[in-house]
Amino acid sequence: MKHALVVTSAAAAALLLSSCGGSSAQPQPATSPPTPSVSASSEPTASGAATESSPAAASSQAAQAGTALCKADSLTATTDSSGGGAAGSIYMQLIVTNSGTEPCLLKGYAGVSLTTGADGEPIGAAATRDDSTPVVDVLLAPGKAGAATLRYTQAANYPDCSRMQAAGFRVYPPNDTASLFLAQQLDACTNTDINLLTIGAFQPK
Repeated sequence: MKHALVVTSAAAAALLLSSCGGSSAQPQPATSPPTPSVSASSEPTASGAATESSPAAASSQAAQAGTALCKADSLTATTDSSGGGAAGSIYMQLIVTNSGTEPCLLKGYAGVSLTTGADGEPIGAAATRDDSTPVVDVLLAPGKAGAATLRYTQAANYPDCSRMQAAGFRVYPPNDTASLFLAQQLDACTNTDINLLTIGAFQPK
């Protein structure tokens, strides 16, 4: 009997130690869920959601990247003054048309001045830029046109104007050193500190 009692006490002690060891275990921290990845071709929106980029926009940018700039030798120019005028000014559309056989890219501002003739000297100040309209890519297929707003202020508005009659406009397409001539008789000021002309950026027509 004495031997059996010792074995029972040892078993009870082992059970007690096992119970104490289980109660001292620390809980493991929860792992964070994996962060979802966003495809490189997606773009975040204002709400934080991802949207796929437009294939049409990407295609258009790729096409324009390989398109030559429009040059004077493949353009024709006209003006349309049906927009009327206000406060001594005439607003007209400067319209350039792709007369070539290949598409070309028209982007930015034309250089415009009043001149004494097709091969004559410019008179007074060249047109200043009107940046109220954004600069955009205007892709011109053959036969297609782009337009920019051209404003002419009457020379008679300026008492100090040294007037001279101009034969028309000399027009330089954006990033071109060659020019086009548009015949249109207007009064010009030889004073270079008087700006009679303003020109906007070309837009699709």
